[in-house]
Amino acid sequence: MTPGAIAVLSLSMSADAFAAAVGRGAAHRPAVVQAMRAGLVFGVIEAITPLIGWSLGLIAAGLIEKIDHWVAFALLAAVGARMIWEGLKPAETAEDAAPRRAGAWALVATAIGTSIDAAAVGVGLAFIGVNIWIIAASIGFTTFVLTTIGMLIGKAVGARFGKTAELLGGVALIGIGALILAEHMGWIGG
Repeated sequence: MTPGAIAVLSLSMSADAFAAAVGRGAAHRPAVVQAMRAGLVFGVIEAITPLIGWSLGLIAAGLIEKIDHWVAFALLAAVGARMIWEGLKPAETAEDAAPRRAGAWALVATAIGTSIDAAAVGVGLAFIGVNIWIIAASIGFTTFVLTTIGMLIGKAVGARFGKTAELLGGVALIGIGALILAEHMGWIGG
């Protein structure tokens, strides 16, 4: 996977965490330290979930080796379609977008909820033989940065901007899946 594809993947995987952070920041103007703490929680969880998915994918990889590129495409397309669906839904008000509880458990639960798609992507990545450690670190770091920024600017830009990020992230994931499929089918040079 090229550095550019890893960057796009990292931004795509971070989009839903960014959207959640914008909503949270819109309701509670956090201090920089609070925003960084939230970014760290989101980043660590977002880095762990593709590793879990990748591990599960390795177990299944030998069983479906002949169609692995189709599986990777299907998983990325499904996650991307869900992100597009969420991005097209009407924007929530700041009160609706913010978690009801602002405690540590609510933060962790939100981070896990926004990182489930990264586990599915990790499964798909196991089928194409990538360096998962670099990708997971990139996803985690990107999520940390975007979540921190999202928390800090959430009140100023509102939840609508987060929806746009999620929509663009979904389109990018479908594009990456299509590129993987096209390369493995020999439709384009890879």
